[in-house]
Amino acid sequence: MQKIPTNSSSPAKAELPLDLTGPHITAGASSAHRLYQALCEMIVGGLVKPGELLPPSRTLAKQTGFRRNAVVTAYERLIADGFAEATVGSGTFVAARIPARAAAPKKPKVIVEAPKQGALSLGCTHIDARAVQRFRAFIGRRGFGNEHLHYGDPRGSRELRVAIADHLLSARGLRCDPDQIMLTSGTLHTLRIVLGAILKVDDQVWCEDPGYPIVRRAIAQCGYRTAPVPVDAQGLDVAKGRTAAPSARAAYVTPSHQFPLGVQMSMPRRLELLDWAKQAGAFVFEDDYDSEFRYDGAPLMSLAGIDQLQRVIYMGTFAKTLFPGLRIGYCALPERLLGDVTAARAALDRFPGTLMEGAVADMLNSGAFAANLKRVRKLYREARDALAETLEAESDGALSVPVPSQGLHLVARFDPSVAPAVAAETKQASGAEGWLLAETYARARPQPGFVLGFSGHAVPELVASAEKLARKARAALRAQGKSVRR
Repeated sequence: MQKIPTNSSSPAKAELPLDLTGPHITAGASSAHRLYQALCEMIVGGLVKPGELLPPSRTLAKQTGFRRNAVVTAYERLIADGFAEATVGSGTFVAARIPARAAAPKKPKVIVEAPKQGALSLGCTHIDARAVQRFRAFIGRRGFGNEHLHYGDPRGSRELRVAIADHLLSARGLRCDPDQIMLTSGTLHTLRIVLGAILKVDDQVWCEDPGYPIVRRAIAQCGYRTAPVPVDAQGLDVAKGRTAAPSARAAYVTPSHQFPLGVQMSMPRRLELLDWAKQAGAFVFEDDYDSEFRYDGAPLMSLAGIDQLQRVIYMGTFAKTLFPGLRIGYCALPERLLGDVTAARAALDRFPGTLMEGAVADMLNSGAFAANLKRVRKLYREARDALAETLEAESDGALSVPVPSQGLHLVARFDPSVAPAVAAETKQASGAEGWLLAETYARARPQPGFVLGFSGHAVPELVASAEKLARKARAALRAQGKSVRR
């Protein structure tokens, strides 16, 4: 550090530009600590120059109204931390060089904002008041037990895993041992754990295109390469996947209700995908994110049920059947993966949270879970119909709105000849939530339209938002010189 001269050519300032009340000052701290913080802020902010003489302790005590010993303590700490230097007979000086760690902090940039939850946004749910009452009762009945006072099974409580296994057998035709089930905090958490156990860095993973962009980003951030595979009316095109990425080691699919297009993977495609996995020694991640919300007929058997958990990792969640804040998802694993995946889970975050597991098991075992689904499914059907009818009627043909037979969202599309930018401008002009359909594409040509959620929203709010979006869509087409029905 540069030596401070023993005699300064410039006298100490009569008063320092101290701010003793700003956000950098710790409320309720001692006088010495608050003065130290104010002096640091002043030095780092360049309000005094390196090598400049600071006022004598008596002078600064008079300026601030603090006791002299508080000023002496603050100066001593400045010297100890490298912000100042003392020279016998000359006084205390601002250090010639400020420590690197004292650089002025920059305001952090917001990288990921919390999603907005207005009407038409995705990821919202409704839970019936009776189900809330039951859930609270189960939590109260469980109380606080010894199971929370030690580390648990990396797979989660056996009680809840048994209840989930029973649910999967009755609802999805999937027979598995509770030991094959692992609790996680959701789909992304499951992917991180299992991919880390079965793949090597830079391995390829098939992903639907269009598909769930958040999953694509998560896979890439884990160090694996995503291989976009086109989706058609029968689901993921396996033949094109074989051509585009023949060496892929895994595939992520939403076969029961493809996100975002809503198509159901045909049985021939399902069998073709399972054949590929067997031949390639690969694994298929089946994200069955909303199969409980089927409005017309029964869904096809799950991939994992057809495969009998040989090459398929089945993923489910309570985020939509109960509520997202619960943060409980689960996966059913092939036996051959149990050891490696359990070890990977233990190394990542040891075991799931235990406080809510018992109450969720009680919801499943008591019938409260199924009763809530039945009531909520009716609400969502009404919301779906109101949204689709409003968009069709108010857009006057500008938007095509197929009514989905399953799920919690729908897709409203412009004619393919319309540029995707028109959809973006329409969404911005209307202030609508939801996603642009183009946001879900990776490599295929983006289609113009919107992915709109209808679950968890009041019908009047949905209708009002849909009317505004549809009117803006109609106006956008007219501005492009394209005709609409009226």
